[in-house]
Amino acid sequence: MHIKTNDIVEVIAGDDKSRPGNVVRAKVLHIDREAGKLVVEGINKVYKHVKRSQKNPQGGRLSKEMPVQISNVQLVCPKCNQPTRTGVRVNENGSKDRMCRKCQSAMGQISPAKKK
Repeated sequence: MHIKTNDIVEVIAGDDKSRPGNVVRAKVLHIDREAGKLVVEGINKVYKHVKRSQKNPQGGRLSKEMPVQISNVQLVCPKCNQPTRTGVRVNENGSKDRMCRKCQSAMGQISPAKKK
């Protein structure tokens, strides 16, 4: 899994899937690696019904984002601006970078160089 917080992703499956003409792209807010889910800004919104309380004197319906499966989104390359699969490139010093499979550009470091 090569998606990090604040990455831009495109929804490729589910109710919020892109339709021809309007592409749904948004920022990743939170990742739960154990469950294999992530929260994306503005995607998979649900209403939570809230009872009146001192914290929320109005009560009513609160709109919030729920987690989506990681397999339902695809990372968007910042350089070529295309949804793409990612790969790993090992540098000469032993550090690992994420790379775009379409344009072969680096998308950030995964792990630092190993000490000898």
